[in-house]
Amino acid sequence: MTWSVEDQEFVATCLEFPSLSWLASTQIEALSGLEQVIAEALEDLRDEGETIPEPLSERHYSGKFNLRVGESLHRRLAIEAAEEQLSINQLIVRRLTNAS
Repeated sequence: MTWSVEDQEFVATCLEFPSLSWLASTQIEALSGLEQVIAEALEDLRDEGETIPEPLSERHYSGKFNLRVGESLHRRLAIEAAEEQLSINQLIVRRLTNAS
């Protein structure tokens, strides 16, 4: 749920359905409208035999992802990690944790 300055209304969105949204003057109305739109979308997907997106809350995450960085950033991270007596992975996890 966010406020749209341009529309002067609340905007309800759903990560699993990024193309769907609903504008309304209250958060409750926006959420209710979005729920209805999603229900209709789910019905259409079922009718067409399409795949329904798995809810984010039910997805499995391995805790691993690959990240490519340039040579100079890689070097700088390696030096900083060594200075803090950490692996690069530990340094990046610490920074990501502190950033959120």
